[in-house]
Amino acid sequence: MELAVAMLLILLILASWRVLSESRLLVDMTLVSDASNIGGFCLDGSLPAYHLHRGFGAGASNWLLQFEGGGWCNDIQSCLDRAKTKRGSSLYMNKLEDFNGILSNDASLNPDFYNWNRVKLRYCDGGSFSGDAKFDNGTSVLYFRGQRIWEAIILDLLPKGLGKADKKRKCDLFRRIIPSLLQALLSGCSAGGLSSFLQCENFNRTLPTNTTVKCLSDAGFFLDERDITLNYTMRTFFENLVSLQGIEKNLDKNCTSFLDNPKLCMFPQYFLNYMTTPFFILNTAYDVYQFHHALVPPSADMNGDWKGCKLSIASCTPQQLDILQGWSLLWHQPS
Repeated sequence: MELAVAMLLILLILASWRVLSESRLLVDMTLVSDASNIGGFCLDGSLPAYHLHRGFGAGASNWLLQFEGGGWCNDIQSCLDRAKTKRGSSLYMNKLEDFNGILSNDASLNPDFYNWNRVKLRYCDGGSFSGDAKFDNGTSVLYFRGQRIWEAIILDLLPKGLGKADKKRKCDLFRRIIPSLLQALLSGCSAGGLSSFLQCENFNRTLPTNTTVKCLSDAGFFLDERDITLNYTMRTFFENLVSLQGIEKNLDKNCTSFLDNPKLCMFPQYFLNYMTTPFFILNTAYDVYQFHHALVPPSADMNGDWKGCKLSIASCTPQQLDILQGWSLLWHQPS
């Protein structure tokens, strides 16, 4: 009897898995073969990639591009390690990507964008699609080419419906004429959400003036604030990232010319006021990544006093809750 019940449970589980797998939208990966022409490589030198699912019906001329997230690498060793993973090489990426959430083609789950052309940009540069440098010590080579990857993907999408390339000006990406678009949304989550901030204005300039262009960042508004030991841990991390990957030249020019420390223009709070494209910002006041890495980074909690609080807010002391509440209020301050 027990064996029969166990077999029945197994069959039910297998059946549910089959239903789920059949309902999932798995989209093939596209390698950007021409990226090498402009030096757009992943950290390890492999080609960048994206996944495209075509729109249809009323959404056939609309486009949604989503940056993949996945943290950063801001020193040589962490980038060498990253280059051996899917976050630094297309060689290790899944060839099929599950399109869900904002990328879903299910109208009941994604009523606004289900029939748009939806693109997921794979993340393999470790610098939020913004770097332009190369490391070569004769033994190891790393390509910090996020900016060129972004440009290469746009160039690859133009003849696929995003628009028509101006053949007379192949290298002038942001002066191309892209006709027939109705609406376009650039989005991303976490490190991809930061990419959306960094590339939003470029994306808008790429499209004709009669196109409705907007951008969205989900959990990508990283703050430049002191941690619990009054150190600027996140600032130091981003400064090292900008220096290593040659990002400064690709940051907002109004911001970099205004601040004494132009590397701070990696933080959205310093360049948001210069942006003209409509932007949607989605960020929880108690963002887990920023709680664990910006407010209470490991270097600020050597004794592990915050370990329990990080695992469960129910374990936070009254003093820790006050600090968290103060952190949440920073999101409401005007930039």
